[in-house]
Amino acid sequence: MPKVLVSDPIDQVGIDILSQVAQVDVNTSLSPEELVNVIGEYDALMIRSGTKVTKAVIEAANNLKIIGRAGVGVDNVDVPEATRRGIVVVNSPEGNTIAAAEHALAMMMSLSRYVPSADASVKSGEWKRKDFTGVEVYKKTLGVVGLGKIGSHVATVARAMGMKLLAYDPFISADRAEQLGCRLVDLDFLFREADYITLHIPKTPETANLINAETLATMKPTARIINCARGGIINEADLAQALRDGVIGGAALDVYASEPLGESELRDLGKNVILTPHLGASTEEAQVNVAIDVAEQIRDVLLGLPARSAVNIPGLRPEVLEKLGPYLQLAETLGNLVSQLAGGRVEELTVSIQGDIASGDSKPIVIAALKGLLSNALQERVNYVNASIEAKERGIHVIETRDEDSRDYAGALNLKAKGSLGEHSATGVLLGGSEIRVTDIDDFPINVPPTQHMLFTLHRDMPGIIGKIGSLLGSFNVNIASMQVGRKIVRGDAVMVLSLDDPLPEGILEEIIKVDGIRDAYTVNL
Repeated sequence: MPKVLVSDPIDQVGIDILSQVAQVDVNTSLSPEELVNVIGEYDALMIRSGTKVTKAVIEAANNLKIIGRAGVGVDNVDVPEATRRGIVVVNSPEGNTIAAAEHALAMMMSLSRYVPSADASVKSGEWKRKDFTGVEVYKKTLGVVGLGKIGSHVATVARAMGMKLLAYDPFISADRAEQLGCRLVDLDFLFREADYITLHIPKTPETANLINAETLATMKPTARIINCARGGIINEADLAQALRDGVIGGAALDVYASEPLGESELRDLGKNVILTPHLGASTEEAQVNVAIDVAEQIRDVLLGLPARSAVNIPGLRPEVLEKLGPYLQLAETLGNLVSQLAGGRVEELTVSIQGDIASGDSKPIVIAALKGLLSNALQERVNYVNASIEAKERGIHVIETRDEDSRDYAGALNLKAKGSLGEHSATGVLLGGSEIRVTDIDDFPINVPPTQHMLFTLHRDMPGIIGKIGSLLGSFNVNIASMQVGRKIVRGDAVMVLSLDDPLPEGILEEIIKVDGIRDAYTVNL
């Protein structure tokens, strides 16, 4: 009989499901060294956030088939190492959807009627009804930033309460938004027109400090903001100042830039501010849901069935993974790249597979490309199992082409993304079987390895332009690691690709675009 180790506290219902097919050992007090010593006995490992599944643990896990994380984030698991060794890693991306959505709605209602302050007032012996005259949400406009699973549920419930809905999500189609009763608008319009703004997006370099003094100044003086998504999306100091000055009407926060929340000006504000200690997923039902979800997936894998929420690559045998794995990484990297070049909503993705790999099963490569395409928007919520579903829900049309005759390389991939802001493409190959090279951007020939921080420019091929960009970056203390220019004809259009040691500071991209001869510029963070 298979053996399962449960090394973090899990609801009993999960243990019961695992016990149907395996011997279950619950040990929640293992040190890292003890875990390494015992993991070789087990076929499956079920964890929450406490256990760190390091490379050392995975190397010692000779029999391990699956790691199940009862929750969303898998930062505590060395996923690449697990993938390399053919171990499936699963999570529960939807187990806390209802809990988080309901908490956002509860925060909105409590903010509207001053419930926490009124409760504290009565408990202190007061009876001050006039001090707590609230507002109705009926017929008010709710702006939903992010229409993923949680944002969509919030929108559905708010619509049933008679609210008007605006939504911003560059990765979702207008048809999908319309199904939810939402009018898809740009972010500036949403900020100006919404009476309530609720955030349901991951924290990325693009969304960090999205709500700041500048954006707050564009909102209605009666606007109320709810954030049950991620800390750091709101600049808390700017928010506190805006609330003191009456720039907006109120705020309800469940997440913070630093947790637990330390010294904060938000603590000193009055009834128009509600603060909770990251309770979005803290319901009895959510804890049961994630336990059931992950336990069922572990059970299925032990029975030889596929997992439904694999974070890495499900169902690939080690020998197949050894051959195809580097191309999956290439596809995911190119998908991430063209997504950031496209900028807005992507409506169509063409995946062109060339060379030897075109003769085999290409489905994993297409899925990897979609995972990369959606990774900036969905972060850990997109994986190799749900990437196709997420793309379909967002109205992304996928086209696959194959050509077994590749001129220069044994295998090459070309991804072309068409969207609301135009069309961009990238071609990549593998050197030596594993080293990724980008060989083409928007039909301009280049040869660069992808790096963490990159700058792409479309410019006129003319003397002095490279020096100007170098000097401008230097003035902002940005160091250039490498640079390459691709062109088709002399003095025509050209593409410049710079690998940077540092992320671009805020505002520098606008200065680059002002340089004479620069037609456009894009930052890419991989």
